[in-house]
Amino acid sequence: MIIEELQLKYAAGERNFTDLNLFEANLAGINLTGANLSGVNLSVANLSGANLTDSNLSKAKLNITKLNGAHLSGTNLNGADLNVANLVLVNLQQAQLIGAKLIRAELIRAELSGANLSLADLSGASLVEATLRKTNLSGANLKGANLRFASLTGANLIEANLQGVDLSGADLTGADLTGAELRQTNLTGANLNGADLSGANLRWAALTGAKLKWANLSDAKLSGADLSRANLSQANLLNASLVHADLSSAYLIEVDWIGADLTGATLTGAKIFGTSRLGIKTEALTCEWVDLSTNGDKSQVYSLNSGKIKSFFHETLPQVKIIVDTPLDSPSHYALAATYYQISKYLPELNQPPSIEVNSCTTVISFSMNSDEKLFAIAYIAILPFFDASKTQENIIKIMKILNSQDLNSLTPVVAKIIRQLSTVFNKSIKQVNQINQDKALLKFCNGIKFFKTPTKITIINSSSQKFNVYHHPKFGKRIIKKVSKNRDVETIIQIPETEPYSINTIMDFIDGFHKS
Repeated sequence: MIIEELQLKYAAGERNFTDLNLFEANLAGINLTGANLSGVNLSVANLSGANLTDSNLSKAKLNITKLNGAHLSGTNLNGADLNVANLVLVNLQQAQLIGAKLIRAELIRAELSGANLSLADLSGASLVEATLRKTNLSGANLKGANLRFASLTGANLIEANLQGVDLSGADLTGADLTGAELRQTNLTGANLNGADLSGANLRWAALTGAKLKWANLSDAKLSGADLSRANLSQANLLNASLVHADLSSAYLIEVDWIGADLTGATLTGAKIFGTSRLGIKTEALTCEWVDLSTNGDKSQVYSLNSGKIKSFFHETLPQVKIIVDTPLDSPSHYALAATYYQISKYLPELNQPPSIEVNSCTTVISFSMNSDEKLFAIAYIAILPFFDASKTQENIIKIMKILNSQDLNSLTPVVAKIIRQLSTVFNKSIKQVNQINQDKALLKFCNGIKFFKTPTKITIINSSSQKFNVYHHPKFGKRIIKKVSKNRDVETIIQIPETEPYSINTIMDFIDGFHKS
């Protein structure tokens, strides 16, 4: 079909032109809005400036085709071949390109906002300064593509392959990169504020000077990545792997990185105000100094050497352990979860559920926290669902009275500060428990369940892994063993002793193991 005939039929109202062979045809500036061109061969054709808005080009051949400046908004290009096509300044807004092939295509400054490119192959493509706001690129292959200064705000890049991609200066604010492949990707100076990179592979990626405020990097793989001068303030780095990563002069203000692995990493000059120094691995860490100032302005520099690093950062998280002298069953599990959920409304610190280990004879309920100073307060509240609550709380009050009776002026400033913090946090917990006790329905889930009446043992563990037994029920661990004598069976009762009386030395030794801020 010659071009003139095509135009005449289109002008007469015909829209169905499927499976035509228009190889090398010159269709520059043509208007085929809404036309059905499914399966058409337009390879090496000239469609520069053409208007193909809302047309159907699914499974069309457009290899090495000139589409620069063309209007393709809302166009169906699902399964189309656009390899090495010229799509410079093309308008593909809201277009459908599911599974399309755009290998080494030229999409410089193209408009692709809202387009669906899921599972598309864009390997080696050039998308320099392209606009891809809220574009769906989930599962797409962008390996080796060039996206310098591209706008990908709010884009969906879940499990996309971005290995070796140049994203320097790109805007990925709020983008979803969950599980994405970003090995050796260049993200220098990129804006990833609020982006979700959980579980992403960023090994050996270049993130120098990148903006990652409020970004989610939990469980991300950042081994060998260059994060020097990057702004990670208030980012989530829980359980992230940062082995041999470069974090020199990075902004790590109020970062949540418990469980992160910084083995062999470089942290010199990092700004870590408000960031937990507990629960992270820092073996072979290189760190000459850190900035502890509020705004990262170097007004509070703390020098470190290899000897100080180990005491400055602790891998162990403080824990409260409630050991119940019976295995947990399903009704008890439900009641426990419901009760702690209700308690968390009064105590935000218990928002995270405890870890539970069920053995043949006991149940261990563990609460981890990011501060030693919370240990007694959390123990005071966490025991609430159990019959042993009152006895445990009495013991904790005795311990706090012993501490508060000390002459703080005779102690070192650090220890005196710890005791004041302990007292402040504990007094707050008493008020919270009083509020909880006024809520008569709060503990209703535990009523009549044997598990909560079983003897308990409450142990707290500080960040130096030192244990302190807060309470030990007299019948906890009591076992009856039958021994055979010559005349008759004899029942022997084996009883673990109660908690020993608290001495000031025992308490002070435990507090001395607290992480020093």
